[in-house]
Amino acid sequence: MKAIATIRTANRATARRSARAELTLGDGRWAAVVARDPAADGQFVYAVSSTGVYCRPSCASRTPRPQNVEFHADGAAAERAGYRPCKRCRPDLPPSERREAVMVAGLCRLIDRAESAPSVAELARVAGLSASRLHRVFKAATGLTPMAYAEARRRRRVRDELPGARSVTDAIYGAGFGSSGRFYEHADRALGMTPTRFRAGGAQETIRFAVGDCSLGSILVAATPRGVCAILLGDEPEALLHSLQDRFPRAEMVGGDAEFEQLVARVVGLVEAPGTGIDLPLDIRGTAFQQRVWKALRDLPAGARTSYSELARRIGSPTAVRAVARACAANPLAVAIPCHRVVRSDGSLSGYRWGIERKQALLQRESGAGSAS
Repeated sequence: MKAIATIRTANRATARRSARAELTLGDGRWAAVVARDPAADGQFVYAVSSTGVYCRPSCASRTPRPQNVEFHADGAAAERAGYRPCKRCRPDLPPSERREAVMVAGLCRLIDRAESAPSVAELARVAGLSASRLHRVFKAATGLTPMAYAEARRRRRVRDELPGARSVTDAIYGAGFGSSGRFYEHADRALGMTPTRFRAGGAQETIRFAVGDCSLGSILVAATPRGVCAILLGDEPEALLHSLQDRFPRAEMVGGDAEFEQLVARVVGLVEAPGTGIDLPLDIRGTAFQQRVWKALRDLPAGARTSYSELARRIGSPTAVRAVARACAANPLAVAIPCHRVVRSDGSLSGYRWGIERKQALLQRESGAGSAS
């Protein structure tokens, strides 16, 4: 009788294993485990009864037998069932992308607080990574190398300190630059004018402007002697002018003369027919990363559309999608830098600094021009 009971118990265990195997093989989660799909990480974990270990779906360990696999909602559930975390994929820790993002954010704070820019070797030591690995991870998260980020932050610090500093030199050294020459190499591009004029809030800088109407509402066009520095669209002319004045509170704002009105007419023509390719003299100012994004946008042909992820790939920073979106949102030159051509990956319209309706209108005009040609 005892032998018969043992056989029956073994048969029931075999039946349970067989049933579990059938359920596992027909489960989409099992396909994710077999494919080691990182997109499934965070959705569930799988536990292996023969080893007593649970893993992420993307774990690089040898694929277990399906009859030994159990699925759990998360690591806590797996541990309650008596399993321990895999030492290889560490499912008890946040996903690697999140850990890297947290790590990079911490390094950015370290750079921001530092009196002088830490070296890549110092940052790598803090992060516990090799210098080359840190370089790749940091650029993927921010769109910039650690040194380029530090340089951009120092320039931003100069911008913040110039108005209240005793002198331009004090502001430059106070921002962490080891020499004034290092800053002056790129000062004009970073500030849009000499540091002395920027410190004075744009005093002695002449900015010509005109506010008018176009088919998309109110439009403000502003230019320095180097070219058009702002093309703003909106509903209220006063709001557009305030935006320009807030940027350079002490600059000399001069209403456009007849010659300037011709430039404004060219800008309005670009808005009315964004696919015509009107060439405008531009005074483009922004961070190194913004400049890369804006250049990629200007390289897009009229009528083309791209996604934020594709744009990130075009500039060599495929994971910096959010940074690309922020650069598009900061674009001060509507239509001339055609951020309206950026859409979601599924082709639907995403946000636009000057409103979705204007974005849709610009895209329709480009499409109409393309079909007409």
